[in-house]
This record gives sequence, structure tokens and C-alpha cells, in this order.
Amino acid sequence: MFSVSEWFHWIDLAGVAVFAISGTLMAYRKYMDGFGVIVLAAVTAIGGGTLRDMILDSPVFWVHDPSFFYVILIAAIGTIVWLRYYSSFPLRYLLIADAFGLAFFNVMGLQKALAFGATPFVAIALGTMTGVFGGLLRDVICREIPLVLKGELYATTCIFGGAVYVAASWLNLHADIVMLAALLSTLLSRLASMRWNWHLPVFPVHGENEQ
Repeated sequence: MFSVSEWFHWIDLAGVAVFAISGTLMAYRKYMDGFGVIVLAAVTAIGGGTLRDMILDSPVFWVHDPSFFYVILIAAIGTIVWLRYYSSFPLRYLLIADAFGLAFFNVMGLQKALAFGATPFVAIALGTMTGVFGGLLRDVICREIPLVLKGELYATTCIFGGAVYVAASWLNLHADIVMLAALLSTLLSRLASMRWNWHLPVFPVHGENEQ
């Protein structure tokens, strides 16, 4: 039987794999070479956690654990092989898997930030950063408007999940219940935003040629 920490590690690796596939698909769209594929897959998969650890002045999580890079390589190569035989990837399932990875990375970032003494507000920000920053870097490198800045609710679901985590902690609920509540609130709000196309509109719809 696996211990709780071992389960967390395997789930963490699964999230890394999902984000690495996302980066590989973007590299495919942009006709990148093999090196570009690996770079984009790695940036997407571990960019958020790397920045979080640097801000916390903590040892970066992948420096002494090569398993993260093995997973990135396997996910990237597997996606390349798939695209050799098929012209597309089942995006719907990838987005669902991405929602699970986003929720888990958000909670892991929250927990680590709080363990290092961050205030709740900063912890929520770092949890959100852990979940979304890799994808933001991916899109910036590819000269795309980052997904986190458009489309259905994305970063907002991490903020919501973080607020639930902090509120549940203040209620002195069991640590497992706090984590589960934050995971589910992030995951379900992300899935709901995908299903019903939820947005946070600010500007009215306007044409490109309006003065």
C-alpha cells in the first residue's frame, strides 16, 4: 500500500504529465522541432511550481527528483507518437484531465505556501500561480493570448478553491476535509465553467474596426 505522501507524489506526476501533453500539443500547432517540444512541455508542466518555490526561497521541487523529467519526456514522446498516426488529439478529455491537474496543483501550492508561513492571501496567490503560470509561459512563448486571460473561468477557479481552503481551515475542520473541499471546489467550478461557458465579462462586445 502507498502512503499518503506517495499518493500525492503519483498524483503530482499525473498532473505534470497532463500539462506536458498540453505543451506538446501547442508545440505541434506551432511546428516546433524536437527540442522546442521538450522545452515547451517542461515549461508548461513545471513552470508554476518552479516560480512558487523560488518566491518561497525553497529548494525547487524537481532539482533532486528526476522523475518529473522522466514523466515530461514520456508524455511528450507519447503525444508525438499519437500525432504521427492521428491528426488530432481528444481535446475534450485533455481539458477534463487539465481541470484535475489544475485543482491538485492549486491545493499543493496553497499547502506549501502556508507551510512556509505565507499569509492566507499570499498562499491563495501562490496556489493560483502554481496552477496557471506554466500555461501562461507556454502561451507567451508561442505568442498567443494566454488561456488564463481569456475563455472560460480558469485562474478564478483557483482563487475560489483557495478561498474555500482558507475558510475551511478557519473552521478548524480536519486537514483531509479542508484539502478535499478545496480540490472539489476548484475542480467543479472549472468543469462547470467549461460546461456552461462561464466568463467574467468586463468590456462590452465590440468590433475590431470600431474607433
